[in-house]
Amino acid sequence: MRNDWSGQTFAHPPGRRPIVGDVLGADPGAPLQSTMRRAADLGPIFELKIFDQKFVFVSGAELAAELADEARFEKALSPALVALREFAGEGLFTAYNDDTNWALAHDLLRPAFTRDAMRRYHPVMLSAAQELFDVWDARTTPVDVSADMTRLTMETISRTAFSQDFGSFTRDEPHPFIPAMIAALKAGQRKGTLDSMPGSALMAKRIDKRNAHHQAYVDGLLDDIIAARRAADAADVQPDVESDLLGIMLHTPHPETGERLDDLNIRHQILTFLVAGHETTSGALSFALYYLTRDPEALAEAQAEVDRILGPDRDAEPTFEQVAKFRYLRRVLDEGLRLWPTAPAFTRSPRETTTLSTGHVMRPQDWAIVVLPMVHRDPAVWGDDADTFDPDRFLPDRSRGRAPHTYKPFGTGERSCIGRQFALHEAILVLARMLHRYDLEHDPAYDLAIAERLTLMPVGFELALTPRTPAP
Repeated sequence: MRNDWSGQTFAHPPGRRPIVGDVLGADPGAPLQSTMRRAADLGPIFELKIFDQKFVFVSGAELAAELADEARFEKALSPALVALREFAGEGLFTAYNDDTNWALAHDLLRPAFTRDAMRRYHPVMLSAAQELFDVWDARTTPVDVSADMTRLTMETISRTAFSQDFGSFTRDEPHPFIPAMIAALKAGQRKGTLDSMPGSALMAKRIDKRNAHHQAYVDGLLDDIIAARRAADAADVQPDVESDLLGIMLHTPHPETGERLDDLNIRHQILTFLVAGHETTSGALSFALYYLTRDPEALAEAQAEVDRILGPDRDAEPTFEQVAKFRYLRRVLDEGLRLWPTAPAFTRSPRETTTLSTGHVMRPQDWAIVVLPMVHRDPAVWGDDADTFDPDRFLPDRSRGRAPHTYKPFGTGERSCIGRQFALHEAILVLARMLHRYDLEHDPAYDLAIAERLTLMPVGFELALTPRTPAP
């Protein structure tokens, strides 16, 4: 994983020191945001040297679009994703490009995100949202937006992935699986962060030892669910759950080869959907609500749209067909994801040695991290007001002619997010119901603070909710 780029050098922040490199000035609690601050004037490609590891970052939209060329480049795994493989294995997100299970799982799971499949998931999404609203209706204090959106999206993905209810809205304490999953995930992130430090191998072993019981619990619970489903299938007592993701993985052979996923890889895919599928969507919803509640005109336009489509009954639920009609809400989500893409980076390597438009030679063993919050703010594409929230950037007449591959919140190429339509459908549905049902009041003293986990998420963001009468 050493990323030496044949000894080529790039711009870097001032203050580099022997041995530690550019560690001084970095914020270990918010590495992405501190990197963005330190590199604001370093141009479209720059580097940070952390001990003996070179991290090369791309922040310019034109160069990011070049790296998105699938004929020349492919996905690479950064040290953080390599560490995450120990948790999620050969899941769609963490698999290497030549992992045979990636291609098999990708082909098998594509039918799980067709329009017909989304139609089956729609009532599950509505049901989970209603459970959250029932909790909110009984509250008299402001709600923690990010925490509740995360509970909601976790319930939605667990019910659609393998028909499991974690009781997020009925239990006093979270289901033990959830803190165990978070602990195991954080352990992997810490190992990825430590990768370039002296003595990292010893520290990784200590982390593994402390985390072993969390990993074992997560793996055991999912293995038990898979085994129980297989037993139920053999007895033909659960035909109604064959349409969830687990059912598709268990019952669907590859259309050409007849191959099937083994139980270990099925566990890896479920973990991938749980981890990547719930935090990204909850973050997207939370950022959208943050910006909407600070822009009265945008909020009024969003509520006018939902009133026009859903009518005067605040309890009305959007039909499957209506979700696509919330075009302004879609632009709100797109703009929130432009400013703060919840999966904030992806890594690329060339398929063979090539020369970038910057003149740098890049070999297949070299990799560069595309920093999406910087690419999405490149004034050459987005204008001098690129830091401003403006959903109408995504109006068709303003999007027409925009350079391709400059907006990538779901990744790029064949390794982009397979669940994109699932996430957007769920987010629009939830946002429409919230804005139709509640008036939202933010705390004017709150300044946006962003937690960096595997994804980006507002932290400490609360809203006061009051019942709303939709406009006629």
